[in-house]
Amino acid sequence: MSDAIIILTEEPLTAVDVTNITALYGPEDDVELVLLVPADTRRNLFVDVIDQLTMLDLPAALREFREKPDAQKVLAEAKDILAASMAALEAAGAKATGQVAEGDAVASLVAKVTELDARQAVVVTTPHAVADTFRRDWAHQAQRKLGLPVLHLYSDSGFIGDS
Repeated sequence: MSDAIIILTEEPLTAVDVTNITALYGPEDDVELVLLVPADTRRNLFVDVIDQLTMLDLPAALREFREKPDAQKVLAEAKDILAASMAALEAAGAKATGQVAEGDAVASLVAKVTELDARQAVVVTTPHAVADTFRRDWAHQAQRKLGLPVLHLYSDSGFIGDS
């Protein structure tokens, strides 16, 4: 039976992300990567706006107030992220499966880690200044619920979040 590494991502995995993830195990290890892409990435509106402002992205901050996400559009985007990420994993020769996670992203990650008795959990996100600083990001939330370290990678970089 293979070991599982559960990956929760809000962004399409890039070649850099895949390299970082596949470096977690050796070629002799029997590891299956299980990718979760949440269809519901809702966060605290106030925190999201502050995040956008700290990144000096005023248009994105204004969009947070004006735009209400359409459920069908959000689901279609999650499916696109899943397809792109699975293609990146397959191109690297990784043994992987994936799914769009319904409901709360962290709850989906915790449930999948528990279900598969996974050896590791990885969260791939863009930096979220406020959530990361105050340890309200997905990796910290999952770590508190699992009681295990959760690796937090920033998308398309070699940077590791503080979790």
